[in-house]
Amino acid sequence: MRYENLDTTAVPRTFKEVRQWRRERSGKMKQKDYSYTVPVVEPDLQFLHANRTVPSLTWIGHSTFLIQHSGLNIITDPIWAEQLAYQRRMVKPGIAITDVPPIDIVLISHSHYDHLNIKSLKQLSDNKTLIVPVGLADKLRRKGFSSIIELDWWEQATIGGVTFTFVPSQHWTRRTLTDMNTSHWGGFVVEREDEPTFYFAGDSGYFEGFKEIGRRFQIDIALMPIGAYEPEWFMGPQHVTPEEALQAFLDVRARLFVPMHYGSYRLADDTPQEALDRLHAEQRRLKLPNESLMVLPHGETRRF
Repeated sequence: MRYENLDTTAVPRTFKEVRQWRRERSGKMKQKDYSYTVPVVEPDLQFLHANRTVPSLTWIGHSTFLIQHSGLNIITDPIWAEQLAYQRRMVKPGIAITDVPPIDIVLISHSHYDHLNIKSLKQLSDNKTLIVPVGLADKLRRKGFSSIIELDWWEQATIGGVTFTFVPSQHWTRRTLTDMNTSHWGGFVVEREDEPTFYFAGDSGYFEGFKEIGRRFQIDIALMPIGAYEPEWFMGPQHVTPEEALQAFLDVRARLFVPMHYGSYRLADDTPQEALDRLHAEQRRLKLPNESLMVLPHGETRRF
């Protein structure tokens, strides 16, 4: 089975285009300023380990968040890797993996190495349930994981009174030369009546599906990617720009925007400072209130 985007023209770049980007990148990256790094604060481990009642959000780094919701400890796309390919991590995770509270649910948005990191998954507590896109379960069972729920777009699973809905994104997957798009990709909506609703967007280019997500759910907190967008001619179908991320935020009609997918690894040609500068500039242009944007340091916990 091979999966497609809703917009079937949004396909992965060819090897020829990859080579063109690499040639362009070789000289340009030497001129980039990476002096800014995402701040890291001491996590409130006492609260995180004791909390069973207060909805909370902690950014660990990249697309990895700890969401505490209705007594469940939920983690998104967990990665603690010190290196991806030849790129070392730019700043340490907000919580050391040995300090993470016991995890009940792991949400995996897609199979790319910066979102599905097998070593990190294995280091988390053993009693976790993995909720993954359709096409991934067999691969993960071969890696030794047993408690797995596999979802297609718009399918749901309810655990501990919390409903997890797998929703579309515009992206692609591959881990080897032969498994292109053999598993799906998407985001998750995490909801329970009378509790805040979280939307974890995963990785995505801008697409009309954001509007459909906004029609189907009443989202409070949107975790949206803002990095790995440059050069836009190459990254556009798979990664939103900061401006597109804010448009997607408006499309899903969320109350609070939390940026992610920047500052941990050099996946493309943009820098963390460039991503944040463009995000804030677009916020001002759109006249969005300051309280609608929550830029987290690594390790800080916000309670709702």
